[in-house]
Amino acid sequence: MIEKIGELFVVSTPIGNLEDITLRALKTLHEADIIAAEDTRHAKKLLNHFQIHTPLTSYHDFNKEEKSEILINKLKEGNHIAVLCDAGTPTICDPGYYLIRRAIQCDIRIIPIPGPTALIAALTGSGAPPDRFTFEGFAPRKRGPRQRWFESLQQETKTILFYESPHRILSCLTDLISVLGDRDIILARELTKTFEEFIRGKATEIKTQLEEKAIRGEITVIIEGIKRSKKNKNKNH
Repeated sequence: MIEKIGELFVVSTPIGNLEDITLRALKTLHEADIIAAEDTRHAKKLLNHFQIHTPLTSYHDFNKEEKSEILINKLKEGNHIAVLCDAGTPTICDPGYYLIRRAIQCDIRIIPIPGPTALIAALTGSGAPPDRFTFEGFAPRKRGPRQRWFESLQQETKTILFYESPHRILSCLTDLISVLGDRDIILARELTKTFEEFIRGKATEIKTQLEEKAIRGEITVIIEGIKRSKKNKNKNH
């Protein structure tokens, strides 16, 4: 008799408002044998709110290699595992990607449970062109690499999205203006939470505005891509 291998569920969870969790996500978390969470303390708040008592284990960037092998063995033993990140969709700027790649190598079935993700929420509410966009993850922390990163985006025609922390947003905007010029940008802050805010305008105007108040909450930055010149358009015909 061939033992049945478990399945790995990639479960999206709310980015702020707990009402955004899906019925399918709740069902999956209830029925899983193990929940692997980026931060177990954060996950417990969610699970306790919905009275979910599935065993919880940590899986984060600092233990992903060792813990992935433990979880793969659990899956091979027939356990169904749900993987969570702190908020939103796993693998988007978190270590879930490593576990999923290992599971695929072992012919373990991956089942995504779709739901909230900050970048899509930010894009749909921003007013920036949504038909073609590029997501660049987190901006580099240090000035030199960040400036070179912006230089690589100078000719991008698609809408650009990336994440930035409230502690670095002013220095990030300084480099953005220095390299890309005074572009039209949107900052999406505290998405789905009580103080959700979209700040739209020129980069210099927004930087001045932020200098005058305390900045809280993770931020999604949206930059409109450069407009293609008529000359470039004509070359395509």
